[in-house]
Amino acid sequence: MAQNLGALGEKVTNLVEKVTLLETKLENTEKEVLELRSLNAGNVTNVAFSAALRESGSGNIGPFTTNTPLQYKKVFSNLDNGYNPSTGIFTAKVKGMYFFRFSMFNNLNAVPNSVVSLMKNGVRLTSVWDTSGSDANDMGSNAVVIALEPGDSVYVELLHNRVVYDDAMNYNTFSGFLLFTM
Repeated sequence: MAQNLGALGEKVTNLVEKVTLLETKLENTEKEVLELRSLNAGNVTNVAFSAALRESGSGNIGPFTTNTPLQYKKVFSNLDNGYNPSTGIFTAKVKGMYFFRFSMFNNLNAVPNSVVSLMKNGVRLTSVWDTSGSDANDMGSNAVVIALEPGDSVYVELLHNRVVYDDAMNYNTFSGFLLFTM
């Protein structure tokens, strides 16, 4: 019987050691989960905005003597507040691949005509243009998918001596969203 008690005591000791080891592993796992949650909370993955030029009224915007970022004042959405309607500039907070689209409307104007460009950090990516002609108005749009780093800026620029027209129909828009982080 003393031999059985010794074997039983050894088994209990082994079980206590295993339970202690499992408790330590569980505590470490809980710490890792909390750390991952805090890291993930700092990642902004819901980034999207869409805006139109005018909040109200109608008429031409421009011409200006220098190339000028357009300020899209009527904000439809601005998740993460990356878009600033006071400047017309979107500033990335997250490294990732982004989609941007912009449109331009021209309402039968004699020269100057319309030329707008999508800019990244002051560098032209793509443009839309129209010249005055016999038709009443013209519209165009363009889009890109680009990689951005935190702090990169994207905006639509109206070239000097050019105009765009907008009214309550919101012809001129600027939109973008994060496709995925990198």
